[in-house]
Amino acid sequence: MVSRSAAAVVGLGVALPPSASQDELWRDFFAARYDGGTRALAERIFANSGVRTRQAAVSPLLEDVADWPTERRMRRYQVEALPLGKEAVDRALTQAGLTAGEIGLFVVCSCTGYATPGLDIILARDVGMAADTQRLFVGHMGCYAALPGLGAAADFVTARGRPALLLCAELTSLHIQPPARRVDTQQIVAHALFSDAAAAVVLTPTDGPGGPPPPGGYAVREVVSATDASTADHMTWEVTDLGFRMGLSPRVPQVLSVHVRALVGDLLARHGLTVSQVDGWAVHPGGPRILNVVQRELGLSDAAMSASRETLAAYGNCSSPTVLLILDRLRRAGPPPRQVVMLAFGPGLTLYAALLGR
Repeated sequence: MVSRSAAAVVGLGVALPPSASQDELWRDFFAARYDGGTRALAERIFANSGVRTRQAAVSPLLEDVADWPTERRMRRYQVEALPLGKEAVDRALTQAGLTAGEIGLFVVCSCTGYATPGLDIILARDVGMAADTQRLFVGHMGCYAALPGLGAAADFVTARGRPALLLCAELTSLHIQPPARRVDTQQIVAHALFSDAAAAVVLTPTDGPGGPPPPGGYAVREVVSATDASTADHMTWEVTDLGFRMGLSPRVPQVLSVHVRALVGDLLARHGLTVSQVDGWAVHPGGPRILNVVQRELGLSDAAMSASRETLAAYGNCSSPTVLLILDRLRRAGPPPRQVVMLAFGPGLTLYAALLGR
């Protein structure tokens, strides 16, 4: 048995920009970008994405950023991400019953925008963090970044005995690409799935290395990963002169099917648990096929996958904040689960898993 980490998630805050229905986004913006057979293909992809509504800080229904240079997109990122991130941070701190001045480490994850001074510096100033607050910015890890961010925050809490704060903020709406001259299925999929959101979690020490989390909290028991570098080209996020361009191979679900069962099984075994004893699953909804593969490989019920599928339907794939959105949904369920496994996937090809317990 492995002793669980002396850190617990005690506050979670979510902030979302305005939303629009998937049908509206298709009808009033994306449909006009395609013609002939490509339009029929794109319409099927949008319809089968599992997404009903999505959020956009820079809505394509109001502004078409497809021809914007990267510099202009990055300037807009700062304008939009700061208030969204602040809202999520304020809500997480309020729920945790802490002030910003009590935070010892501030971790920020984002792969959709870069600037210096960045979100970590400006937000630390604006919310009133202390001058000696340590900061860590995690960039370009993509959809799985929340979990290494969570692991770093938990390790800090365990080592220092001080609270930490993790913020994941993504504005994928800033990276809509120009219409392709040829059929580009990967871009169609990206345009059909991705969305904007910010989510923050506060972690505090538990009562001793094996002590219980505070009431309503979740102890971070372990964070693990596996990377299959032989498939590094299957998921990419390239900086171009016209924003960041997503590469998403249809072979990603196949790679996940090879690794996910062993990763989760080994994690649970170290804590004396089995899949059937986990009553909360937060599986990053990279798309319906990814959720289907994880469900099949782990033998999960439809009920076990419902929070992940409902999050995809309600919010789309928001990249790094998404698993935190699912955790928030699980915590609000009645009764909330006692054991939670969080799973996320991204460039590498990388799988991350975290075990949380009450």
